[in-house]
Amino acid sequence: IAAKAIHQLSRRKEKPFLGQFCGSIPDSLLESELFGYKKGAFTGANSDKQGLLEAADGGTFFLDEIADISTALQAKLLRVLENMEIIRLGDTKVKKIDVRIVAATNKDLHALSKDGNFREDLFYRLNVFPIKMPPLRERREDIPLLASHFVKKLAQKEIPIDPSAAKKLEGYYWPGNIRQLINVIQRAVIICDSNKIYA
Repeated sequence: IAAKAIHQLSRRKEKPFLGQFCGSIPDSLLESELFGYKKGAFTGANSDKQGLLEAADGGTFFLDEIADISTALQAKLLRVLENMEIIRLGDTKVKKIDVRIVAATNKDLHALSKDGNFREDLFYRLNVFPIKMPPLRERREDIPLLASHFVKKLAQKEIPIDPSAAKKLEGYYWPGNIRQLINVIQRAVIICDSNKIYA
């Protein structure tokens, strides 16, 4: 949400906003998604494919859970940040891109870089303008606003949340943070058979 807001409030707002979740994705798949590939680069590559970084040219690209990417992929991402260029898998041609990179993680990247588990040079390239977002449980006053926003977005209409339900949402610990809140709201919208969401 924050990454999309940054994009929409910037001069890049008319250009694409794309993102990629980096956790639990095999390296080869993530690399082909980010950089694209040339026909014949591997078995099943029957045509050229544009990568997401290239598709986001002129706009914003959001890397979610960046701490989970491999060291090899970190090196390739560093090249993107330093030179604003990519090479598709199986290609030799360098493509210039102009994209704002926004990255997020729930881990301490600085500590990971000090321990050698994340490239220090990439950490400093990413850490130009850090924004610390406290977990949902530390900003409970945001929960009613966020819940109402997600209800409207998922239901495609206004459905008020009963005060008792809102109180339950505010009182919960939210170990899964914002994703868990979205799932709970989606479930509530699906099973809602009245003009209000109840606890």
